[in-house]
Amino acid sequence: MADLPIHTIVFEILTRLPAKDVGRSKSVYKQWYALLSTQDFVRIHCSPSLVSSNQRVLLIDDLTCSVRPIISKSNDYGPSSIVTFPFHHQNNDVSILSHLNGLLCVCLNHTYELLLWNPTTTAFKRLSTPDSHGFYINNLDAVGLYVDADDDYKVLHIKRGSGVLGVYVYSREVDSWRNIPFITRQEYLSPHFNWSAGTFCGGTLYFTVCECWLGGTKRVICFDVNSEQFKEISFPPIPSIGMVQGVLVNVKNELHMFASTGMFEMTIDLWTLCWCSHLSSSSYVESRVRQRSVWTRNQGF
Repeated sequence: MADLPIHTIVFEILTRLPAKDVGRSKSVYKQWYALLSTQDFVRIHCSPSLVSSNQRVLLIDDLTCSVRPIISKSNDYGPSSIVTFPFHHQNNDVSILSHLNGLLCVCLNHTYELLLWNPTTTAFKRLSTPDSHGFYINNLDAVGLYVDADDDYKVLHIKRGSGVLGVYVYSREVDSWRNIPFITRQEYLSPHFNWSAGTFCGGTLYFTVCECWLGGTKRVICFDVNSEQFKEISFPPIPSIGMVQGVLVNVKNELHMFASTGMFEMTIDLWTLCWCSHLSSSSYVESRVRQRSVWTRNQGF
C-alpha cells in the first residue's frame, strides 16, 4: 500500500468504501483529508448511486426514518432499513428542505431550527445562532444547499418572515452566516410569492417563484454560487390555464422542469433548460458573448 501513489489509493480504492469508512480515512493523512474533501472524489464516490439498481429513498414517517431500495421494474420499494435520528426531535417533526451528495438540510418543525445532516454517517450540525440566524419559517422562507468552487458546502437562506426580508449564506467551512444583497425585483421577497426549494445544477442554484393567485407572475430565480449574483429567467412557454406549477430537478447535471397546467384536469410536460451563446454589441462597448436561456420541450414524455 505504501508504494502506491496517493491518487491511486484515494480514487481507485477509497472510492469503493462506505461513507463511514471514508470519514474515518480522512484522519489518516493530511493529503488524504484534502483529496477526500474534493468534489472530484465526492462525484466518483456517489456515481454508483446513479445506477438504477442502487437507487434508494429516504422516508420520514412520524418518529421513524427508513431507507428503502427502489425497484424500478415494479415501481415499488424493497425492504426498509431503519435510520436512527442522531438529534432530539418530536412526532412528525423533521422536514427535508434540500439535499446534495447525500447531505440533507432539514428543519425541526417544533423549534424552526435548520440542521445539516448526513444520514449515512449520522453526523449533523445545528445552524441556528443566538442572533436568530438558522431559523426557518415554513411557507415563507426558502432554502438551497450547494457547493462552491472551493468545495465549501453552503446553505442559501431566503428569509421573509417576522418582518425580516433578507438573504443569508451559511458556510460549513467557516461555520458562520453572512448577509448578501438580493439584486433583482424586491417584490419577490414579499409573501405574495411562493418560493420553491433550491435545486443546484452546474454552479447555479435555481428557484421557482410564483405569485399566489391564478395567472400571476411566474419566474425562475438563478443564483450563481461563485459570484453570488442573482438573475431571473422566464418560465417555459406554457399556457396560463388554471393552475400552473413547476418542479425543478437536476438529472445528470442538466436542469429539467416538470410543468403542470390546468384546473380539474392537469397536463404535465417535461422541459429542459439550455443556455445559448449570442453576440451583443453596442456603439459604446465592444461586442461580447452573452448567454440566454431557452427551454426545450421533451417530446414523447
